[in-house]
Amino acid sequence: MSYDLNSSGEGSAWTPGRPRPRVGLLGTGPWARRTHAPALAAHAGSDFTGVWGRRPEAAAELAGAYGVKVYEDPDELFADCDVVAFALPPDVQAPLAVRAAAAGCHLLLDKPVATTVADARAVADAATAHGVASVVFLTLRFAEPTAGWVLDQAKRSGWFTASAHWLGAVYPPDGEPSAYAESPWRKAKGGLWDVGPHALSVLIPVLGDVTAVTAGRGPSDLVQLALRHASGAASTAVLSLSAPRAAAGVGLELRGAEGVFSLPDWSDVPGAYGRALDAVLTAARTGVPDPRGAEFGARLTEILAEAESQLEAAAPVI
Repeated sequence: MSYDLNSSGEGSAWTPGRPRPRVGLLGTGPWARRTHAPALAAHAGSDFTGVWGRRPEAAAELAGAYGVKVYEDPDELFADCDVVAFALPPDVQAPLAVRAAAAGCHLLLDKPVATTVADARAVADAATAHGVASVVFLTLRFAEPTAGWVLDQAKRSGWFTASAHWLGAVYPPDGEPSAYAESPWRKAKGGLWDVGPHALSVLIPVLGDVTAVTAGRGPSDLVQLALRHASGAASTAVLSLSAPRAAAGVGLELRGAEGVFSLPDWSDVPGAYGRALDAVLTAARTGVPDPRGAEFGARLTEILAEAESQLEAAAPVI
């Protein structure tokens, strides 16, 4: 299905008489309540249609808060919607995304798309096979000013090295866990899978695809990645969800022939999610795949899976 958006892709100029795209949400956790649902309800160019969740009572509560339909079956939501937004654990998301694509729904995916290469590849292949648009919501690629900053750096050449760190205090050793700490997949997979996609989503478009990765462990769930890129540049990424509160923070620095450039601060995550929905609708309208789509999501999973395999191989035998 194609839609008539204005030239900016913001979804505000619709041809009279044409239906607005209908967007359904899968998931009811903290991320869905704080970001996905508010952004979908506020989006000017689409209609928030309904919610499905694995916990029916939570789905009913979230749907009621926005006056939308609660669905008991995800396939019924797919039948009623043009776009499906996902706020689910990655290995729950992946098979449902394949089903949504088969139903003709465009995909607004969460990161990581999946934690196995086979599942991530299945999502990307399904999107291609069924001709649906896809975008993975990678915060730094849609928030401002970081999204524009990444595009600016990608235009430069002569990069030498980069260093990134994303140190979350979801499970701090010196305080209460965050609101996201109850997520079983996040606790099991740690910073590598939860915040690793964010770091890679900036490093790859600027420095080029990852051609080699070496992974090592630090304290708690901390992982350090040493990366080589297609441009010849080298980078590092330090990732954790268990940093002490005073040590938590996010940063990324690029160094090259044109100087040193640091990632700016960002805010307004619901607004960034709205721009991710704009990107899905633009890809659906134009038929041009978004570079942040399911193919990119599958590539991120390949890199992270390789890093995880190295960590497992290096783990001491008990």
